[in-house]
Amino acid sequence: MNPETILLAKVIFWLSLGLVLYPYVLYPLVLFFTYSITQAWRDLRYLGSPRNRRTETPVPSGLPGVSLIVPAHNEEKVLPAKLENLRELDFPRDRLQVIFVSDGSEDGTNQILQNLAEENYECILLKDRKGKANALNHAVERATNEILVFCDAGTLFELDAIKNLVRHFSNPKVGAVCGAVRYESGSDARQTEGAYWKYESALRMMEARLGAILNASGCIYALRRECFSPIPQNTILEDFVVPMRARRLGFSVLYDPEAVAIEFPASSVSGEFTRRVRLAVGSFRALGDLVRVPWRGFTPFALISHKLLRWLVPFFAIALLLSNIFVMHSPPYRVALGAQVLFYCWAGLGFFFYQHMRRVRYGLVPYFLFAMHLAFIVGFFRCLVGADRAVWQKVS
Repeated sequence: MNPETILLAKVIFWLSLGLVLYPYVLYPLVLFFTYSITQAWRDLRYLGSPRNRRTETPVPSGLPGVSLIVPAHNEEKVLPAKLENLRELDFPRDRLQVIFVSDGSEDGTNQILQNLAEENYECILLKDRKGKANALNHAVERATNEILVFCDAGTLFELDAIKNLVRHFSNPKVGAVCGAVRYESGSDARQTEGAYWKYESALRMMEARLGAILNASGCIYALRRECFSPIPQNTILEDFVVPMRARRLGFSVLYDPEAVAIEFPASSVSGEFTRRVRLAVGSFRALGDLVRVPWRGFTPFALISHKLLRWLVPFFAIALLLSNIFVMHSPPYRVALGAQVLFYCWAGLGFFFYQHMRRVRYGLVPYFLFAMHLAFIVGFFRCLVGADRAVWQKVS
């Protein structure tokens, strides 16, 4: 092999290694450092002129009217718990409109919704299944209040979640407020998606304090009505597109960790893989809207570091492995290649010996990480060929 080829392989290796590590290791360190300095400065300013920095929850008479929108497709198993949860919410009934929209459900969902007797509940039963974006458009047309709250049928709210979300809209500059998600799951998901989400939640908290919250979780977020415009029917990642539009209109997007939703993730890595493929398709489809948003302050840096580069990590990982093979004659590069091979073998053990590896603490993490990055590659190519429909799929 000629020296020029080896030199090129080394350049690709180190560049790929840096781009693989940066979104997951280096960026969190930079974020933590920036957040710590900013938080210390805010604390010093607070000591100089003490005042309550928390956003107060208005008294019931001062709460805005809320239209809670719940899209559903074949949700008969989770609807009873959802309905019970909604009845227990600590929010005035005379200020809450609940809109269920069934997107072509074929099980008992429609029957359950048709039997609802509450005056503040409305049901929209769509005959044909056209996807979540279309369902949301129909529901918002029926909404009568100034604040929209979006959630999923399989998600439960803590009792004060809506109060905590809407308290921020007393500030006319706030366009959207994202809530926090707490995962309730089995042992498999706790070791994989649950652990990963704790890491993600820490990043999201720090980004929010720096004014750089990038997207909502579709199972809990609120939006000022004037920020909503009809979503294209082929939109998959509506919880990314909708808050992004609020930013484009000049409104701020906030994150409230005290507005909590309880989510029940896929019970297996294969189920989570299916969800991540759709997430990847939606992410790449949203790029066009993404570049038209006026990003300010720390937000562009967070967007590139936390989102765009992470979407590309699977491709960097492929380049890292291939370039490493070309320079494996040198001992340090052989160690790097061995580490990569070990990771992929461990992931393979998780796939072929799933039941055994699940008994090892965090034994499924390499399999989970490999599957999630593979899902982004699959999603990228599905986006290119337009193969993914904008309808939600059940995962297990």
